[in-house]
Amino acid sequence: MAVVKATEEDVKLLARLMRAEAEGDGQLGMLMVGNVGVNRARVSCIDFSDVNTIRRMVYQSPGGFEATQKGYFFQRAREKDIELARKAIKGLKYHPASYSLWFFMPEGSCPPQWFGQWNTGRYKSHCFYSPTATDCNEVYGTF
Repeated sequence: MAVVKATEEDVKLLARLMRAEAEGDGQLGMLMVGNVGVNRARVSCIDFSDVNTIRRMVYQSPGGFEATQKGYFFQRAREKDIELARKAIKGLKYHPASYSLWFFMPEGSCPPQWFGQWNTGRYKSHCFYSPTATDCNEVYGTF
């Protein structure tokens, strides 16, 4: 069962985003990017109060994903990427991105905080950041 409503086009859009943002980190890295995206579409706190669909999440501006401005993002979704996107939409969680709303690729180590949010860990090239329960308790909710 999906934790966020998604059409087949939404699934493909998320798959393209996951690939463009994290293909270099392998399937697990792509799944973690999917966690962040789905988390953003599920919550209505902080910067994501009107980001309530996959499409709005992918194209959010400002505050969205850099990959949507690069040519690689516009390639057709591959079947293996679509399957990863389906897992993210089903709500499967992958630490350290389980409850994260942000990630980025630093040149060095992960800073303990990024724009006031706490680092929950690193996977390969990406650092993941989750809000406090005070800032966004709903990201920690069950589905």
